[in-house]
Amino acid sequence: MPEGDSAGESIHGKPSAIGNFFKRLGQIYQSWLDKSTPFSAFRWASTLLLTAIYMIRVYILQGWYIVTYALGIYHLNLFIAFLSPKVDPSLLDDPDEGPALPTKQNEEFRPFIRRLPEFKFWHSATKGIVIAMICTFFDAFDVPVFWPILVMYFIMLFCITMKRQIKHMIKYRYLPFTHGKRTYREET
Repeated sequence: MPEGDSAGESIHGKPSAIGNFFKRLGQIYQSWLDKSTPFSAFRWASTLLLTAIYMIRVYILQGWYIVTYALGIYHLNLFIAFLSPKVDPSLLDDPDEGPALPTKQNEEFRPFIRRLPEFKFWHSATKGIVIAMICTFFDAFDVPVFWPILVMYFIMLFCITMKRQIKHMIKYRYLPFTHGKRTYREET
């Protein structure tokens, strides 16, 4: 391999201090993410707190409505991916091809597999809020807009999108929430 070809290496082929620093920083970040995985309630509570702080900041500053609108659209996109199955049944030509949810009582239980898993949904939503918060520190992102129009358009977009998603769920008979395999107690 030629010298300096690898990321984080200096011209002489030795790891650079800056490359080592960012590599170590990435490892620490990943370690914290791994440790937070089982604590979904705490993760979502911290994200809601971060969202409240962001909303208070936008309210006090009376600006950055376009950033907030973009954040809302991004969260709506994440939510739709969270509610959607990994394999879209409308794209399958043959209904027997690919995984399907049971339609009869005696069929085998198959859990709902999401296109966007819960952890990635949380991680992406939190990163979006952090990026939006950072944007509020720069006046370049404070585009003057009439915010009530953005609110009305977002509500309309949310309703249309959710209506389409619910129709899709009804048409292909799936629920995005799985509570596990049903167990039966033995009667004595």
